[in-house]
Amino acid sequence: MFLGEFKHQLDAKGRVSVPAKFRDHLKKKGAIITKGLDGCLFLFPASEWKKIAEKITQLTIFKADARAISRHLFSSASEVEFDKQGRILIPDYLRKSANLKKSVVFTGVFNRIEIWSEDEWNKYQCKTDKQSGQIAERMSDINI
Repeated sequence: MFLGEFKHQLDAKGRVSVPAKFRDHLKKKGAIITKGLDGCLFLFPASEWKKIAEKITQLTIFKADARAISRHLFSSASEVEFDKQGRILIPDYLRKSANLKKSVVFTGVFNRIEIWSEDEWNKYQCKTDKQSGQIAERMSDINI
């Protein structure tokens, strides 16, 4: 389970240190990075990626939305390799996709990690914090 928010710096080569709290699990089990939603990247443990991939591949190719989400996630996916310092290289096309420059934020979102540009994360947080009451109201059919 991934929880919390951590700020790290992207180096000139596109490498970033994965928070130690997340790193051990990912190094042992393997990980996949891909384009996310809302302007971030998703970093999945390999076991979670497999579950998602199985669900997506069961969608019909005759629906445009199914093809679109398949392309979005699979065409941009890359296996993650850790160096001795616990850093990963984020491919250039993924850095551009998420507008990652220098300061990045890792957020633990239960079964995945999201990687955000710090600026984009702050904008997203500001927007959703203001709407959290309405969002909770719309989600009220979920028994928590």
